[in-house]
Amino acid sequence: MDYRAVALPIGRLMILIAAFMLIPAGADLMVGNPDWIVFTVSALVVGCTGGVATAAFLRRGTRFSIRETLIFVNAAWLTFSLAGAMPLYLSGLDISATDAVFEAASGLTTTGATVLTGLDHLPPGILLWRSLLQWIGGIGIVLLGIWLLPGLRVGGSQLFAIESSEMSAKPYGRFEPFLVRLLLLYFGLTLSCLLLYRFAGMTWFQAVNHALTTVSSGGFSTSDQSMGQFDSVAIQWIAIVFMVFSGLPFLFMIRAVEHRDFRENQQVLFFLGLAGAASLAAFTVLHLGATATPFRELTLSVFHVVSVMTTTGYAATDYLQWGSFATVLFFLLTFVGGCAGSTSGGFKSFRILVLLNLIRAMVKGMLRPHRIAEPQFAGKPLSVGVREGVLIFGLLYAGTFAIFALIYAGFGLDLETALSASITALANVGPGVGAIIGPSGTFQSLPDPVKWMLTLQMILGRLEIISGIIILTPDFWTER
Repeated sequence: MDYRAVALPIGRLMILIAAFMLIPAGADLMVGNPDWIVFTVSALVVGCTGGVATAAFLRRGTRFSIRETLIFVNAAWLTFSLAGAMPLYLSGLDISATDAVFEAASGLTTTGATVLTGLDHLPPGILLWRSLLQWIGGIGIVLLGIWLLPGLRVGGSQLFAIESSEMSAKPYGRFEPFLVRLLLLYFGLTLSCLLLYRFAGMTWFQAVNHALTTVSSGGFSTSDQSMGQFDSVAIQWIAIVFMVFSGLPFLFMIRAVEHRDFRENQQVLFFLGLAGAASLAAFTVLHLGATATPFRELTLSVFHVVSVMTTTGYAATDYLQWGSFATVLFFLLTFVGGCAGSTSGGFKSFRILVLLNLIRAMVKGMLRPHRIAEPQFAGKPLSVGVREGVLIFGLLYAGTFAIFALIYAGFGLDLETALSASITALANVGPGVGAIIGPSGTFQSLPDPVKWMLTLQMILGRLEIISGIIILTPDFWTER
């Protein structure tokens, strides 16, 4: 095991995290808030630690195999959660270390669950740091989902690797050209979202924060009311559009921008179709209550369905007040998630499609025993590796959800809160259902052990479960 190969990139990324800490430090300095010192000191500590690690291993030959890759992705998320928690813990928030780590991990994994209240009155540095954590996590998630995990054949996601057979040809032979295009798209979406939010009525500060957390599918806001603070249909539709963009595969969008290639993408069509059907169902339920104009009801329905499906987690109102049907609908949508290769979390649309195709092939085989029914995806046969990966991932996903829910129930949480907390952390959605952690609540009142378990579950969800669990097995450390 070459641990130097892990320490070097983590050290370099710690320097980058430290540089980002100077942004909220500047924001606090401009308004005279003393937390600018906290962010500056945190940046120095994190930056110097990263600099030492970089200098120590820079000139030595290193190798990056599967083991090193898996250790890197696990260590990176844990290290950056701890680093991101430092200014939160040392600031004027006066929160515990548990809450600081929970908030930072929720930000980096773009989960959006929070333990903070009184957001409307917090200093700008804290609000900006929370948003930056999600924005940094968002680009890291895209790289993890497109470049690293597919190569490791995690959860069947090799289907959407850059060398995928889904593409007519390799779009980019090396990592660097792909990274440049990805960063340009990510920056472009963020800037476009920011300007549209500003023109729709947000202040510049609000627009910056919400653009960062919309494009990253994060959902942190500058107010306890989330998007409800604006009461603007225009802002909600801007959020809908960019939440949908963030739930689409970034490779699909890059190809569409560069080559005007809008070839049929099965998971994109499924994702959009399911969002449309769920929005129609939510609109029907809301319209029966006759609480607003039809267009306003449609806006709220689409907004909240897209927010939950893309695992962004914004709320414009307490949609759990729409009735039991809406509560069950949004709870089930929590399991879905966006497309593979997006900033969204969840089970992912492509895995649902693979499972549906496997069921369809099985039914055909039962009806016509003498005919070979080969499961396909996008008109091409599914490899055994993809099929096994999706099935194993599905079992692990269900098992992880159930085990953690049982643990939370053991700590005294009611059934609704335990089930909701487990899936909202695993799918990286943010708000759950129920009075405690619903769209109008926070995770503050939960016991500290539950918060630590939720932090672990958020990171597991971001690492596609398998790459987080595999390092705990004896074979990982003994096999050569």
